[in-house]
Amino acid sequence: MRTNQAARNHVLSSPGRAREPRAVRESTEAAMSGRLDAEDLGAAASSWGPARSRLATWHDPSVVAAGARQRSGLDALREIRDGALPPWPMQRLLQMDLVTLEQGRVEVRCAVDESVYNLLGAVHGGLVCTLLDTVAGCAVLSTLPRGRGFTSIELKVSFLRPVAVGSGPLTAVGTVVKAGRRIAFAEGQVVDAAGRDVATASSSLMIFSVPQEDGSPEAGAIMTETGFDQLSAVPAQQIARRTGRGPESWGPDGRPGWKADTP
Repeated sequence: MRTNQAARNHVLSSPGRAREPRAVRESTEAAMSGRLDAEDLGAAASSWGPARSRLATWHDPSVVAAGARQRSGLDALREIRDGALPPWPMQRLLQMDLVTLEQGRVEVRCAVDESVYNLLGAVHGGLVCTLLDTVAGCAVLSTLPRGRGFTSIELKVSFLRPVAVGSGPLTAVGTVVKAGRRIAFAEGQVVDAAGRDVATASSSLMIFSVPQEDGSPEAGAIMTETGFDQLSAVPAQQIARRTGRGPESWGPDGRPGWKADTP
């Protein structure tokens, strides 16, 4: 890459720089800061190689939310895993698969690729943090009866090892430590494909009632600044309209090997 050495020399050697026109000052300051001109930028971009991409698909999030409202937490998770309900959008975006589901314990597998890399050339810690938040929340959800929801109120994460593409897939396990009526406590652990610890977390979650079928809150339901929790946002009567004919009513999926129910 070329440098703007001439412009730098002009700035350093020109007397009375304070009296230069604004456009001149800005161009020379840009040169001193190391910013590239259009020609240099084009030359730099040509050395990056072709752009890479990954297709992300998802279904209407209200479908899985409405379906979850009509089931116990464990039943909802099992039906998502088994394909009777669509995965929630973040699950698809971050390539997470539900693996083992028990009351109070959830195991999730997560693929990693370059699309989640940070500027230092490793998987962003936010992915690992999200994975831990997911398994902790799902572990608590697996203990809840129909009509009860949750939301995270605190998450403490300890990062133990960097993650790269070769580290995956990651496996995360969430376990309920204590399930109270209003507050639940859970732990999470993430390991890489070699079984090495990547990160651990402890989480506190609030438990609350979800709205009734007509959308009105049950006794004790929690209202936030943006309304009720997303799990509670859709009236239950939408289930029949959206999923009455089976998975084909979810719309295009793109999930490998998926076969819709036949009418």
